[in-house]
Amino acid sequence: MYRYLVLEVRRTLRDSTFLIFGTGMPVMMYLIFTNIGGGGDVDGWKTASMVGMAAYGALGSAMSTGTGVASDKSLAWLQQLRITPLSPTRAVVGRAISGSVTVLPTILTVLLAGALVNGVRMAAWQWAVLVLLLWAGALPFTLLGLGNGYRLTPQGTGVVNVACLMGFGVVGGLWFPLDLLPGWLRSLGRFTPANRFADLGWATTEGHAPGATTLAVLSAWLLLFGAYAVISYRRSARTL
Repeated sequence: MYRYLVLEVRRTLRDSTFLIFGTGMPVMMYLIFTNIGGGGDVDGWKTASMVGMAAYGALGSAMSTGTGVASDKSLAWLQQLRITPLSPTRAVVGRAISGSVTVLPTILTVLLAGALVNGVRMAAWQWAVLVLLLWAGALPFTLLGLGNGYRLTPQGTGVVNVACLMGFGVVGGLWFPLDLLPGWLRSLGRFTPANRFADLGWATTEGHAPGATTLAVLSAWLLLFGAYAVISYRRSARTL
């Protein structure tokens, strides 16, 4: 398990193009959204948007792990992996942990842009907790991306991942506040994994722990996406 994890981390870090563009896009969107019109930080918008865009970038990085898995499947890497002693659960967990490596740079760059460019100020403990919670909280989306990658073709995985990412960004309130959405969509958005994921950060910036609802909803999505990834890994054997 350890050797497999180290191998996957090395393979992930070799993709320098993804690391550059995967971190650059959320930063650019954050700076554009928060500086249009040259206004100040009205009602903490620059802080809230910083968390939302860091979460959005983390989602993109996490789910992109599935595109790599789909490519591995087409290159028969998964077929080689199946002859090892790794169980489906361990194989999925190992790939999910290695995929989380790409999430951290995205979070850090958006937070640095908030602090250095937009002048966001918080206590040192809030910055540290914010990074840790967003990093750990992205795991359900890594599992969702893996499930798509094990089940779909590389092209299909890319399309489905982008659709999920856009939907999460809008309905989850990562791009703009949920209050701007219609009432029924606003109620739905509060139970999406993206909104509860970002709430980990919003609660931290407000100086308190995430609520029980946030933790319960995220845990439920984690179990659902985890089961989806393991089942997809097992079924992918039929298409190898």
